[in-house]
Amino acid sequence: MIHAADVREWRNHDVVDIESHKIGVLEAVYVDTTTDEPAMATVRTGLPTRHRLVFVPIEDAIAGPGYLRVGYVRTLVKQAPSIGTDDVLPAEQEEAIFKHYGLAYKPGGAGERQLARR
Repeated sequence: MIHAADVREWRNHDVVDIESHKIGVLEAVYVDTTTDEPAMATVRTGLPTRHRLVFVPIEDAIAGPGYLRVGYVRTLVKQAPSIGTDDVLPAEQEEAIFKHYGLAYKPGGAGERQLARR
């Protein structure tokens, strides 16, 4: 299991897929608001002049020296919903991210967001 205390050290580390192909660089980690545990990460991808942030679940991620290996293939991650490097994830787009990876989406009882950036 990934612990919230560990994620601060991962920023700017390479993110690789299950086959060790580089996807991009870790930008931020989002926690599940119901458990306060790390749930998703944004990965900076694209050309230096056209970066974007794609979302990837990190529940099965493995941290190594200078990298974070996620449990998905690079092509799936690069096709995931994304935001600009200076943008904020709109609440109405959260569900699309979960659906992209075949995960259940459960907003809070009062309709609050499931993800919060840390």
